[in-house]
Amino acid sequence: MTRRLEHFPNLVTMFFTRAKAKGDVPFLWAKRGGKWQSMSWAEAARQVASLATALKAIGLERGDRVMLVSENRPEWCIADLAIMAAGCVTVPTYVTNTERDHAHIIENSGARAVIVSTQKLANVLMPAVLKSLHAQMVIGIDPVRLGQSNIDVHDYKTLIARHFADPEPVAAEATFKREDLACIIYTSGTGGAPRGVMQHHGAILHNVNGCCTVISEDFGWDDEVFLSFLPLSHAYEHTGGQHFPIGLGGQIYYAEGLDKLASNIEEVRPTIMVVVPRLFEVLRTRITKTIEKQGGLGERLLGLALDVGTKRYEDRLRLLDRPGALVVDALFKKKIGKKFGGRIKAMVSGGAPLTPEVGVFFQSLGVTFLQGYGQTEAAPVISCNRPSVGLKMDTVGPPLANTEVRIADDGEILVRGELVMHGYWRNDAETARVLKNGWLHTGDIGEIDAKGRIRITDRKKDLIINDKGDNVAPQKVEGMLTLQPEIVQAMIAGDRKPHMVAVIVPDPEWTQEWCAKNGDACNFARLAENSSYRTALAAAVERVNKDLSVTERVRRFILADEPFTIENEQLTPSLKIRRHVLKQVYGERLDALYKV
Repeated sequence: MTRRLEHFPNLVTMFFTRAKAKGDVPFLWAKRGGKWQSMSWAEAARQVASLATALKAIGLERGDRVMLVSENRPEWCIADLAIMAAGCVTVPTYVTNTERDHAHIIENSGARAVIVSTQKLANVLMPAVLKSLHAQMVIGIDPVRLGQSNIDVHDYKTLIARHFADPEPVAAEATFKREDLACIIYTSGTGGAPRGVMQHHGAILHNVNGCCTVISEDFGWDDEVFLSFLPLSHAYEHTGGQHFPIGLGGQIYYAEGLDKLASNIEEVRPTIMVVVPRLFEVLRTRITKTIEKQGGLGERLLGLALDVGTKRYEDRLRLLDRPGALVVDALFKKKIGKKFGGRIKAMVSGGAPLTPEVGVFFQSLGVTFLQGYGQTEAAPVISCNRPSVGLKMDTVGPPLANTEVRIADDGEILVRGELVMHGYWRNDAETARVLKNGWLHTGDIGEIDAKGRIRITDRKKDLIINDKGDNVAPQKVEGMLTLQPEIVQAMIAGDRKPHMVAVIVPDPEWTQEWCAKNGDACNFARLAENSSYRTALAAAVERVNKDLSVTERVRRFILADEPFTIENEQLTPSLKIRRHVLKQVYGERLDALYKV
């Protein structure tokens, strides 16, 4: 069914409008006691209205920042909407953050309150809260104990019960404009410390409208079902896995975790899924191995499906191939479709670059696969592949509706429209660097093909994007490594990979001391194979890892053949490392670390 999204003044109004229309229809689902249990739109609206009323009653005022630290669950959505309904600003943070990460975000955002889901997360968070000059209250979704402190502690359920509110007047008070600040989402910058991207209501609504247009025009807008499993603290899931479903009036199921994702997909039978490339790479491997292990007809059908699918994708399917295509469609695709629930319209991949071969693989199996492109600074979706335009796996599709994209003289992709952030929170210098004359300078290099599809060819910036779409600022980690007495130089890598690895140059003075202490001749070739020497360097890496988030930690490392110098072209004249040169020298050895 083709429909148009209404022009809403803010995200809160969009939610209350949908809730009023949907009433007792299920909205949010979570598994409790082994069974999926739902919360209706009407009940969600009552809880949002009540929590918003409670937040104001305990002293929060319009514009106050409220930090939200929680795993994906219905309360995340309720809290986010309630914070905004109270006129406050949501500051989502990762559950994997360290105490230092939390401290930076609390201080930088000036958050007056923190909503945290569990005691386990509170244990990491609370030292940062207690040291803060801003945070005054903590709200526990589950009961939390903080010990003796001057912080006001509130219980989420008790607040809702004591401040029960009718959604109608709360909705009427949501007079926020599209240009008003909705949330601050922190993303790693090339300088290290995470920067707070100011996303206004209109930016996210622009994204929701653009995504709804794709679904409506290319697939038909119906009773959509989403399965949410990417972290809601990530801009991609926050918009694509929460506000987009709200705009569609859909249902959201919260997955039990990556380990149970396959069974959750079969149970939930989603129509749309927001995913990252890494999931598809894992699924591709599992599907291939399972079918190859079975052998026989299944293995032959897989080979036929990939052959037919590749020819279809490359538009070279011949008359002779049609019988095979009919067999694949009748016997193979239906079986694979059931593994994805049987009613999936599209799986939308974003957050990190996708290998085209993976996309073609799933298209061959009958799973419609759309690759998108975006940045947190663009709320975050800029473009998305569309069947109506033609799916090309080496592109990220045409821009969303009402989004301008052009290529600068140096090849950089520039974006303009309501989706573009108003700037970085309390960081005028970085804002001025990326926002020029209304254009967002993405730092990505690309081109636009004849059909208006964007093709990313390179990245101007140094950010590493892992296989889950998380950003890692290499300079921060490298700087921390080289602060250790054992390490003089380092380069980390991990683009499109599950974790970080590194090339390390040991400090020559420390090495001399180690050799003297251990009675070993300082022959570097021999030392590189010395397990005790490597253990000592590993201890230095582990000291750094303790102060890093899970995504930033260096899991394995190799030793450099020689120091990085200007002479061997591994350093610039200003003594910055040349990543592309180092990757040419050490790329194969770094890749091999993932196979160990």
